[in-house]
Amino acid sequence: MCGLFRSRGGGLGDKMTEPAIELKGISKSFGPVEANKDISIRVMPGTIHGIIGENGAGKSTLMSILFGFYKADAGEIFIHGKKTQIPDSQAAIAAGIGMVFQHFKLVENFTVLENVILGAEDGGLLRPSLAKARKTLKELEQEYELHVDPDALIQDIGVGRQQRVEILKALYRKADILILDEPTGVLTPAEADQLFRILNRLREEGKTIILITHKLREIMEITDTVSVMRRGQMTATVKTSETSPEQLAELMVGRKVLLRVDKKPAAPKDTVLDVQDLRVTDSKGVERLKGISLNVRAGEILGIAGVSGNGQSELLQVLGGMQNGTGHVRVNGEEIDLTGRFSDGQSRRARGIAHVPEDRQREGLIMEFTAWENAIFGYHRDPAYQRGPFMDNATIIEDAKGKIERFDVRPPNPKLTAKNFSGGNQQKLVLAREMERNPDLLLIGQPTRGVDIGAIEFIHQQIIALRDAGKAILLVSVELEEILSLSDRIAVMFDGQIMGERLPEATDEKELGMMMAGMSTTDTDGAAA
Repeated sequence: MCGLFRSRGGGLGDKMTEPAIELKGISKSFGPVEANKDISIRVMPGTIHGIIGENGAGKSTLMSILFGFYKADAGEIFIHGKKTQIPDSQAAIAAGIGMVFQHFKLVENFTVLENVILGAEDGGLLRPSLAKARKTLKELEQEYELHVDPDALIQDIGVGRQQRVEILKALYRKADILILDEPTGVLTPAEADQLFRILNRLREEGKTIILITHKLREIMEITDTVSVMRRGQMTATVKTSETSPEQLAELMVGRKVLLRVDKKPAAPKDTVLDVQDLRVTDSKGVERLKGISLNVRAGEILGIAGVSGNGQSELLQVLGGMQNGTGHVRVNGEEIDLTGRFSDGQSRRARGIAHVPEDRQREGLIMEFTAWENAIFGYHRDPAYQRGPFMDNATIIEDAKGKIERFDVRPPNPKLTAKNFSGGNQQKLVLAREMERNPDLLLIGQPTRGVDIGAIEFIHQQIIALRDAGKAILLVSVELEEILSLSDRIAVMFDGQIMGERLPEATDEKELGMMMAGMSTTDTDGAAA
């Protein structure tokens, strides 16, 4: 965000003294785990209030209580000065609260319009409800610049527009308090900027917004006040204008945090990954990779920058054995299969390739399975995990405990299902499983998506340590700051092709952004070789 929102406390905040939301003494436990401990917070109307904290600090639990998903064990909720019981989400909606979740709650084969009215229909006949909603939707779109085609199917629009639909759903239900949980986790920088323009507009119209995020830059840019949570407790509430990213980071994790990547220059050796003329065509006949050529050497990180949807996902998938392709890919000088029975994840792992997929929930974990089961997926045939014809569960659980401890997964319970961990801790589980196999080549997509500042620092340190141990790393990230900080070389992708290669010290976000849009300020090679 580039200095877009310097005005603070717009809208109705100056005229109203009663808090839009006040929580008093909120506590919530799940068995022995205290997710929230005696939390009190006041949010004034017409303001944007940030809530930050490490993954597992209790932010989402607190907001789930406010939205009626959980019932607090103790404490009181006041909405505009009135004590309010919120036993379920319908009660929250009736109280004027709307919530936009990190993982959207949309029906993918329904239209935008159908998703907006779902659960808020007027009577048994659908046609009048749709007509009314279409008119209201048009008004909301114009008022808040939330432009989206009402007749488009959810599955056919990008994540940025899907998020607008979630906001429109809340506004259609007459929400004047909006809670957004990690709203930029799946957005490109441009989409994030657009979202914050929308939030600024909502604030100017008197809406109250609670923003849960781990991104300190976003907090500094758009919020009026910010509350910090650590281990289930509220540690501080400060005016944003009176704090700094460094202070907030220290309040979050209880120690000083390095906000930059500390690394020595790379010492690359032999080529580990050599890709020539790699092409991928999807099931609809669309060519997603159009002759990609690149290489990655032992002891270096090649970062792939690009806006989502330009072939980065397909590149990781074909290299990881999840998708077929054509061309030539060599690992340690040996050609690998791009189609057929030996083109799968298992064969790739046998070649020394580890893969941290972009979508941890769909591709990296089985959410209903435990942490210890997830900790060996893909490697479950390892003799170390066998006892005769059976799996040696005791050994696997002990192995998982070690991974959980070394990667600081919270809570440190290998018997919890993956769905019961926060997004950042789910990511640590996947990273621990793949990185501790000591691979020759690590494919890693969006390593810190939805991850807090303390965990980001840790994950970056692990990636650098793997590089320094002489491993080759192919990194895909939509976070330009991350690409610039971690990479030894940067290749930019656009429309299934490599636009060119840059050294991180010889470029900046502006130049990379132009290349990501299909433009270049200087002559480019067309290959990262």
